[in-house]
Amino acid sequence: MRLFVGLGNPGAKYARNRHNIGFMAVDEIARRHGFAPWRRRFQGETSEGALGTERVILLKPTTYMNESGRSVQDAASFFKIAPGDVTVFHDELELPPGKVRVKIGGGIAGHNGLRSISAHIGNDYRRVRLGIGHPGVKELVHGHVLSDFAKADNDWVATLCEAVAEHAGLVAKGTDATFANRVHLAMQAKGFLTKDDKE
Repeated sequence: MRLFVGLGNPGAKYARNRHNIGFMAVDEIARRHGFAPWRRRFQGETSEGALGTERVILLKPTTYMNESGRSVQDAASFFKIAPGDVTVFHDELELPPGKVRVKIGGGIAGHNGLRSISAHIGNDYRRVRLGIGHPGVKELVHGHVLSDFAKADNDWVATLCEAVAEHAGLVAKGTDATFANRVHLAMQAKGFLTKDDKE
């Protein structure tokens, strides 16, 4: 069994924030693959389903970003899911908009959601880093992540979430490089990444 965690802040006020792209991605996985209706538990919302032969629990913590780890720990403990079978989908300032990278372990790069999760379950979980771009200077970061995507961003955000959802089974199987490549090609095909945007 796999636990896929989308990071974000709960409530309509935050729904379109850049910080909430993790929520958007797991919502699209649930929709595309016909997962069960969302229900409240583990200090969050969960939906269950299958990606290929893998059973997957989707989790959206409703603790607010800084306390995400409490929710993740509750769900992982209940289902006896090891950190290596936990995948966290989150916004990534250090990647250009629409770029995706997958890594296991490593630093948290100042991301409070990851900091909380690492404090609760250790560092050995998989991260699917969804690029939202950097505002350019450190002082603007807080406002950048907590502001809504611009209307001009809607198409690439939707395409990215659709590509992530379409190929999510590859993450469940652990074929991370293939997943990242397929998402990259899907973004390129729609004109959001150029040939110069290397994998």
